[in-house]
Order: sequence, then structure tokens, then C-alpha cells
Amino acid sequence: MVEDTPLTGQLEAAARDRLRVLVVGAGVAGVCVAGLLRRRGLHPVVLERSPRGADEGYMLGLMPLVEAPLRRLGARDRYLRQSVAMHRYQLRSSRGRVIRTYSFDGVFARYGRYGGIGRGELIEAMAGPGLPATLGASVAALVQDAAGATARIQTPDGPVVARFDLVIAADGMNSTTRALVVDPADVERFDTGWGGWVAWSDAGTDTTSNDLYAETWGRGFFIGRYPVRHRVGVFVGGPRGRTDAGPAAFVDHLRTRIAELDRPTADALVAIESADSPFLWKLADARSPRWALGRVILLGDAAAGFLPTAGVGAAMAIESAAVLDTHLAGVPATGVARALLDYEQAQRPRVLAAHENSRRLAKLMFATGRAFCSLRDLAARFMTVSTALGPIISLHRRAPLTSSLRPRR
Repeated sequence: MVEDTPLTGQLEAAARDRLRVLVVGAGVAGVCVAGLLRRRGLHPVVLERSPRGADEGYMLGLMPLVEAPLRRLGARDRYLRQSVAMHRYQLRSSRGRVIRTYSFDGVFARYGRYGGIGRGELIEAMAGPGLPATLGASVAALVQDAAGATARIQTPDGPVVARFDLVIAADGMNSTTRALVVDPADVERFDTGWGGWVAWSDAGTDTTSNDLYAETWGRGFFIGRYPVRHRVGVFVGGPRGRTDAGPAAFVDHLRTRIAELDRPTADALVAIESADSPFLWKLADARSPRWALGRVILLGDAAAGFLPTAGVGAAMAIESAAVLDTHLAGVPATGVARALLDYEQAQRPRVLAAHENSRRLAKLMFATGRAFCSLRDLAARFMTVSTALGPIISLHRRAPLTSSLRPRR
């Protein structure tokens, strides 16, 4: 678990380290990289702007890409215990009919397990028995020079100025740390024009469906069901002009559109309309033109925040954290800027390839045209799982952490 720790204590522990590292953000990427650096004997100073710790969030699908990084972190067994194995994927049409059910096993078996897990449970698994972090803290100002970076950190007890050799900005898609080193106008954004709600459901967790991801690609709507341990994450969305009416009205609209409403999909709609305050997700992404900026590196969503369409964003954040850790191995303080540039050169093409794939899928999934949706449904009937998951399979074949990764010096 992430343990709230006074900033003074963290700074004292880091003072004699080979590299004085600041990690901003205790989400998926931040916790992973901080844990990996601690296993190298460092004491990275971790900040989390929320006073309650990183948001537990909702469901995540983790492809086998994560197994090598989590093994290195010493968290693989905890992850396996707290997640559920996904073996199948089912696609339904606008009318609610099953188009096809695919098996993940033949595609991913050689690489590992496709797992469903809650975001909070993943962070807990990666943090282990205790990862120090100062909650309610963020970087208010950042000044770099040839020898390091000076950060003014706003804490619940007031501002603190501290010196670091390396700053890892892992504070999300709307990173405030990134805004200190990258002009916000230069951050590339892609908006699908769609949005929707995320909620938890306790229904449909029986043994016949807890290994199944089920999605309805409708004409002007999307419904997804994603099991994790003991519950199901649900997403229901559509064009924002339609969802502006609110979850209850949108769910009522869908009930008139779906001719064959199976029980799990009906349960998903109930979960959204009955939730006290379902999370409203604007389906948009962002990516920075540069990641390595002197002694600052952008990581995870701060570098490239994903749409959920390909289900690979969290996995890429974990992989990127582990690749960054590898590039920092044995690096002296004087070599940080070079190591960060080498890391970006190595990892950025992989992340951007996955990022582009998520955008292409968004255009396919979030559609309103009758003719287009009919052709999409027809194509899906004949498409093999290997073809559908081609870009994801390619990422696994070329995964850097399952081969010899030797960063340049």
C-alpha cells in the first residue's frame, strides 16, 4: 500500500542516494517506477496531489506485457492473486445480437495472462507492504540547471524547496508538472466527441462469465462489461450531444434501441442508472511532443494518455516505467539527461504505435452511421482474433523486457 509519509522524512532518506529522484504522481506509472527504483537501493521522493491517495478508479485490462515488469518489481504474484484471467471476448451488434466470441488463449498463451483488475487493487499490488509517498503534495515550480533541478513543492504544511537529479512526471493526462516544462498549446489532443459513464456492478460475476469481456458496438452507443475480482466494471457511452441528458435518460434511450437485451447487458444499464454518481468519462486523449526535457521525464499518461479503446494504456505505462528503470541503472547524476533521451528514443515508438492504434479503434467503435455500422458488423463476423489483435500481438512480439535491453551510454 501507499503510506502517507512526511516530505521531510522522504528527503532525508534520499539525501545520500546516487540519484536524488522525485516522482510526481502515485498512480500506476508512478508507483511502478518508484518501486523499481527502490529495488535498486534508491529512495525516490513520491508526491501525490490527492490528500487521500491516488484515485482507486475503475477496471483495467492488463495484457501479458505487464508480467515481466511486475516480476522485476516483485509484484507479479500479488497481481495474479488480485486479478482474474480473461479468456474470451464477445462482440455484439446494435440490436444486441452476438456477432462473434473470440478466444484470447491462442493469441496470448505464449506471452502470459490477460488479466482484469481494479485500478486500486493494481496500485496496491505494485506498492507492496509499503511505499512512502507524501499525500496532498504537488510541484508548484521547477527550475533546471546543468547540475540538477530545483522544485518548489506545495505540501499540506506549506511550501518546501528541494534539489533533485531527476524528476519523473507521472501525474496523469492533465499533468500539472508537464505544464511547467512543456507549453500546453504544444500538447496534441484528440477528442472523439463521445463520452459516457463508468460504474461498478455486483451482478453477472458468476463463473460462466467472469472470464469474458463483452462489448456492444452500437450505432450511436457503446456498452462494455469488464470483470475484475468479485465485481464487474461497466461503461455506457455515446455522442456527447446525446449523453448530455444524463445517465438515466440515456439508458432509457438505449432500452428502446436494443432489440435483444440479454441479462448481462441489462444489468450493465441498471448499474449505470442506479449509481449514486457514476464517473463521467470524456473520451479524449493527449500526448506530449517530447518526453525528455533536461532532467525531467514524462511517464505514463503524462507522456501519452490513452483512449480506453485498445485496452493497453495501463500496460504501456507499466512497461514504460520498467524500461525507464533499466535506462537509469548505474547512471551517475551527470548522465541523467543523456539516459532520458536514450529512454525516449527507445520507448516512444512503441507507445506511439499503441496510441495510434487506440485512435484508429475509436473511429471504428464510436460510430453513428447506419451503413458504416452494418459493414463493421459484417466484417467482424469474418475477422479472426489474430487479425483483430494484430497491432497488440506485434507489441508482445517486440516487448523489450523479454529480450536483452542494453541502453546506450
